Amino acid sequence: MEQEMQAATPRVVLFDFDGVLIRGDTFAMFMRDRYARARWRKGLVLLLSPWFLLVLPFSWRRVLRSIAHLGLLGLDEARYRDQAQAFAVTLVRQPGHFCREGLGALRRHQAAGDRIVIVTGCEESLVRGVLVELGVENVEILASRLREGRFGMRSNWHNVGRRKVELLAQHGIEAWQIAYSDSSQDLPMLALAAEPVLVNATPKLCKRIEKALGRSVTRAEWR
Repeated sequence: MEQEMQAATPRVVLFDFDGVLIRGDTFAMFMRDRYARARWRKGLVLLLSPWFLLVLPFSWRRVLRSIAHLGLLGLDEARYRDQAQAFAVTLVRQPGHFCREGLGALRRHQAAGDRIVIVTGCEESLVRGVLVELGVENVEILASRLREGRFGMRSNWHNVGRRKVELLAQHGIEAWQIAYSDSSQDLPMLALAAEPVLVNATPKLCKRIEKALGRSVTRAEWR
């Protein structure tokens, strides 16, 4: 009976998003589009550049977060979601932005009855919008989140590194069979996978991650 129950339990398969299913950084592309559509945002960045240069040696992430907040000025939650969806439509219609082999692997896992979880540092609305346009259904999404602030949307949960494992645990997922990633930032997630898979990783990155994990990893070349 116990063996039958184990056989009926689907495997948990984790997919990173940027660099695995999508080529590049989706939120960064969205920000570039926001800045390209409003020159006054670039003016604000130039005005604040002395402060950015002062802070940069101590916290480049704080600088990037501030630039993102400037790019989201004036957006409430509803408007942000609408613009994220519109950008997702545009992105998917442009050639070369998504990885066909990655999507093929995801769909093969679905056909095998696996439980698919997209675990990403990209923002949730953007991820959902892109997956809808790609026709990807019946997957769970654990992503970075924004919150509505006084002057616009702001960062609420940046789902990177160990935070991915924390968010998985919050959703009752503490073990997974396969994890696909292209980044050393995902070491905490890869370390807990029965089979860690590195996508389009350089030999140097593979060696560094294998050394950190103390075991070999599966390598995937997706074009």
